[in-house]
Amino acid sequence: MFSEENPKRLAQVALVALLIVGCVAVLLPFVGAILFAFVLWICTWSWYSGKVLPRLGGRATLGASLMTLLLILVMLLPTVFLAVSLASGADGLVDLARPYLERGLPADPPFGLAQLPLIGGDIDAFWHQVAGSREEFNRVVKQLAGPARKLALAAGAIAGNGLLQLALVLFVVFFLYRDGFAVDKALTTAARKLGGELGEHMLNKTSDTVIGVMLGIVGTAAAQGAVAMFGFLLAGIPTAVLLGFATFFLSMIPVGPPLIWGGAAAWLYAEGQTGWAIFMALYGLLVISSIDNFVKPLLMARGAGLSIALIALGVLGGVLVFGFIGIFLGPVLLALGHMLFTRWTREELPA
Repeated sequence: MFSEENPKRLAQVALVALLIVGCVAVLLPFVGAILFAFVLWICTWSWYSGKVLPRLGGRATLGASLMTLLLILVMLLPTVFLAVSLASGADGLVDLARPYLERGLPADPPFGLAQLPLIGGDIDAFWHQVAGSREEFNRVVKQLAGPARKLALAAGAIAGNGLLQLALVLFVVFFLYRDGFAVDKALTTAARKLGGELGEHMLNKTSDTVIGVMLGIVGTAAAQGAVAMFGFLLAGIPTAVLLGFATFFLSMIPVGPPLIWGGAAAWLYAEGQTGWAIFMALYGLLVISSIDNFVKPLLMARGAGLSIALIALGVLGGVLVFGFIGIFLGPVLLALGHMLFTRWTREELPA
């Protein structure tokens, strides 16, 4: 027999469930930006609260403003500058391709392409087929024009959306810095209420894993930027330092570094430096882009205290499921799952 309190309790549960669903629906478009803001806050909170805020006399609003301004200088302005640089580079590529569109391809392929193992013969045959017939050349250009246009539009949309998301991240992180102590206390209290000692341990593990993943990303970006800058200087590219910084920022995108060293190789070839162009392409493929496969898992594993296998699986699976923010979510989820499984399977020592 139902008591009078049961309908009231069910109504309360339904109301809470509807409220949660409504909040999730409202915040769903901004989940990625909010999570990334929390990632930045977690990685810098200890330093900010321990060193920066005391020097400012505990003025939270001023400290949050200065930290947000610092993040703008570090993240937003370079992103805008790189976007403008890439747009200028695209104009340069159009100017470079215009003579070929007007006069067609040269009779012979660039030096070295025909001598490539396995595919050199096919490249040479296809090149002569296209270069020997204006109709065939126009057909190939039309086939490439559609995908190139779609790629350019998609890249522009991604860049614009990325800038908006980044602006939202900076907006959210300001309030995280301003109310950081309250947020920290709320997270600790919620973890303790949900899981007791285990909940607090999971919260600490999450923080350590996020910091470790960020260390891996930034450390790998620094390594790729430094190696790329050295290669650009060695090849005699005038804007080697700028391109090195561009590689640093774009290394967080899977196809970012190839855009830089590939463009550098194309510029060298257009300048008639075929040998250095081949060197730049090989150096970019074998050195710049390969560092990501070794340095990132190693740094992440050291910073997060996880095995390289878990880190690699977490990053790859997280990116496939959640996109860019999955770089952080994937390893965190696997770290928490591994911790719970270890606790569950750990043998209890006899008293």
